[in-house]
Amino acid sequence: MFSSSCATYGVPERLPITEATAQNPVSPYGFTKLVVERMLRDAEAAYGIRHVALRYFNAAGADPDGDLGELHVPETHLIPLVLFAAMGRESSVKIFGTDYPTPDGTCIRDYVHVSDLASAHVAALDWLAKGRPSQSINLGNGRGFSVAEVVQTTEKVTGRPVRTQMCPRRAGDPPVLVSDSGKACELLGWTPNHPDLEQQIAHAWTWFRDKMPNV
Repeated sequence: MFSSSCATYGVPERLPITEATAQNPVSPYGFTKLVVERMLRDAEAAYGIRHVALRYFNAAGADPDGDLGELHVPETHLIPLVLFAAMGRESSVKIFGTDYPTPDGTCIRDYVHVSDLASAHVAALDWLAKGRPSQSINLGNGRGFSVAEVVQTTEKVTGRPVRTQMCPRRAGDPPVLVSDSGKACELLGWTPNHPDLEQQIAHAWTWFRDKMPNV
């Protein structure tokens, strides 16, 4: 079982992104994920080791019960950084690029709840346990939200203002990444239970507000 990434696709020619979309990563992160996918194929050819590569889109949210959440040091993911700004842990959140070919000029991403990712792992393990063949499978909601929309939704969820800092684009950031996860539904019987961005942010907000250790 491998946690791969939509970053393996790079800048797709068409949207939404299917598993047949060409994999042309534009970042070291996407490149290394693609290298592991190819290693898994080689391991299967050489040793018969079957695998499932789950290509996550943007993981988001926290345990709905509030027991488990996301914390990186340093933090790099957008939603936690926006929540930090709302909490006053950071003075502002940086928005990298406001001139992309999107409705508001900021990047668009497909956010998928961590609980839905977990259920997809269980379904994929069951797939392999039944002796079924190796697969590469997208995991997303099929709807994209811009960075600006994430900021606005966070303000709505928290009831607090979020200061932003406009910065130049970062190398390796595609303008839009949105999933077609029909294969996950067809093969694994998987559909996301928490596709709503407001709910994803609300679950993360509950954890950061109530459970996050002091760092």
